[in-house]
Amino acid sequence: MARSTMEVAFLGTQMTQVDDTKYAKVFYGDEPDGKTEHGLSIIGMAIAEDAADEVFAAGAQFAPLELVRITFDVARGGQNKGKNLALHIEAVNPKGQAAKPAAQPGQQQPKPADAPKA
Repeated sequence: MARSTMEVAFLGTQMTQVDDTKYAKVFYGDEPDGKTEHGLSIIGMAIAEDAADEVFAAGAQFAPLELVRITFDVARGGQNKGKNLALHIEAVNPKGQAAKPAAQPGQQQPKPADAPKA
């Protein structure tokens, strides 16, 4: 089994429980093919059963179209096709960690001004 990650536009998570089985999916947007779809291609990926609660709950913290990183397993499916199962989802740019330009080597960071003395 292979493991991979991808960065995509988040659309939502969904969970349905039937008896003792949870069925969960994460939905994301991808570039349209321009032939059969325009705007945004909506894709659903099943969530691995043992990660269903974690991934579903994580979906509550993302805004629609926010860039997220999905970690998933590629299991062998029927007819020699891969079956992707989401394991983890996280923001590409976590809140509070806005992209800041990195300081160049040898460049000093500006020092904060001293507080006024009373």
